[in-house]
Amino acid sequence: MVENRLLGKLQTPDLVLLLPLAETWSPPVGHVLLEPGDAVDYSYFPCGPTLVSFRVVFADGASIETALVGREGAVGGIVSQGQLPAFTRAIVQHPGPLIRIQTSRLEEAKMRSSTIRHLLARYADCLLAQVLQATACNAVHSIEQRMAKWLLEAVARTGEERVPLTQEQLAGMLGVGRSYINRLVANWKHRGLLRWHRGVLSIDDIEALRTLSCACNEVVREHFDEVLNGVYPRG
Repeated sequence: MVENRLLGKLQTPDLVLLLPLAETWSPPVGHVLLEPGDAVDYSYFPCGPTLVSFRVVFADGASIETALVGREGAVGGIVSQGQLPAFTRAIVQHPGPLIRIQTSRLEEAKMRSSTIRHLLARYADCLLAQVLQATACNAVHSIEQRMAKWLLEAVARTGEERVPLTQEQLAGMLGVGRSYINRLVANWKHRGLLRWHRGVLSIDDIEALRTLSCACNEVVREHFDEVLNGVYPRG
């Protein structure tokens, strides 16, 4: 269970409380955990390299990413009390295991342990900060800065410099046209920053990406460190 850094903050008595409720599951890339309006029956805790993308879905079917969650966090029913509908799509972006717990059972555990309750409330604060920073980033920073930021987020969470991802998927997450991403990728390939082969992006010069990226990842990390020290991965 400590493969999830958020749950890893718990002491043994609280882990013992959660362990009988948890099951490990490894869904494939692209598996949709939640759609807008779905009942949130399970809470998910990504482990190891697993990434889950939160996407806001528009009326025309297009979607844009609002948060990327890895082993530092959780998805679904974290602080809500009772059965509430999902607001965004949650989709598996990078493969790996998830710990899932029925939301109703997690709610019971929260009632029995103030430590679990407070931990998840603190994480909700951090996730809100991440979403707010992403909103500001999308409004102010260039596509190049945002793309570099996203890749650095993925590397920090997975510990890998290879990401299963198509250019079309990346364009959709960033909310831009695929042709723009194609031009940017071609430029970065020419400069030796990355390679893309059969739906897998490989980063060759991560320091160059850090130079190109905005500072939004660091702002989010600093807030995590203040609220949940040691949970946010270091890239």
